[in-house]
Amino acid sequence: MAKSITCRRIYEEAAPGDGVRVLVDRIWPRGVRREDARLDEWLQDVAPSADLRHWYAHRPDRFAEFRRRYQAELRDPERRQALEHLREIAEHGGLTLLTATRDVEHSQAAVLAVLLTDAE
Repeated sequence: MAKSITCRRIYEEAAPGDGVRVLVDRIWPRGVRREDARLDEWLQDVAPSADLRHWYAHRPDRFAEFRRRYQAELRDPERRQALEHLREIAEHGGLTLLTATRDVEHSQAAVLAVLLTDAE
């Protein structure tokens, strides 16, 4: 079964086809009230470390190196368990990975979507 995994900004309206909506940021997004977020889960353990986040600073020219370092971090047992949890969700239906970043294509959500899709 093909996995339906999408990445979106948490600031966008929820869509009927989102499936399970999981926030994959370590820090709660500014300006979003928890009761309005329409999340199914907030999975902080799968987010990049604070050091990696600060180094990356959402600079697209650093994305390839960010992806490499982030994938290395995901081998950590706690993060690997969180990644496996996302994989299980994706196996049972649609999954939307939510992030606050403006550039979703160069975010941890994009890295996770590729990892989860390639794991088929």
